[in-house]
Amino acid sequence: MLRSLLLPAALTAMSASLAFAHDTEAVKQSPPNEPYVQVSDVLPLPEFLPGLGTLFVDPETLPAGPFLAYDHDGRLSATVYMTPLDALAEGTAYNDLHLGMHEVTSVDVYYNAGHPGVEVPHAHVVLYHDEEAKGRLAQ
Repeated sequence: MLRSLLLPAALTAMSASLAFAHDTEAVKQSPPNEPYVQVSDVLPLPEFLPGLGTLFVDPETLPAGPFLAYDHDGRLSATVYMTPLDALAEGTAYNDLHLGMHEVTSVDVYYNAGHPGVEVPHAHVVLYHDEEAKGRLAQ
């Protein structure tokens, strides 16, 4: 009986991991597919933000994100979260947030007073996906 349950469970797990890998592949190059929208197309922000790059977000995941950050060549370089400080102080948890890619080589966390899209004070949490990503997004 146990053996007959293990095979379907293993097949389900394998198909789920393949689907996740497919989603990761789909966002490696700009622009990502729906439901992501380019932030500069819906908010009064420049197309490329020095330090963050060209941002895309699924509007349903706001304010936290993830925001997918692409360099000038359209390469996914970072995943960014924007977490409102008041919400965190009130006990809001942002659990199971998605990643643009699994590989993360470094993380920056810093304060932002607010900007179009996330007007309240918040923390930017930036997960860089390769060693050169921060430099590419800075230019």
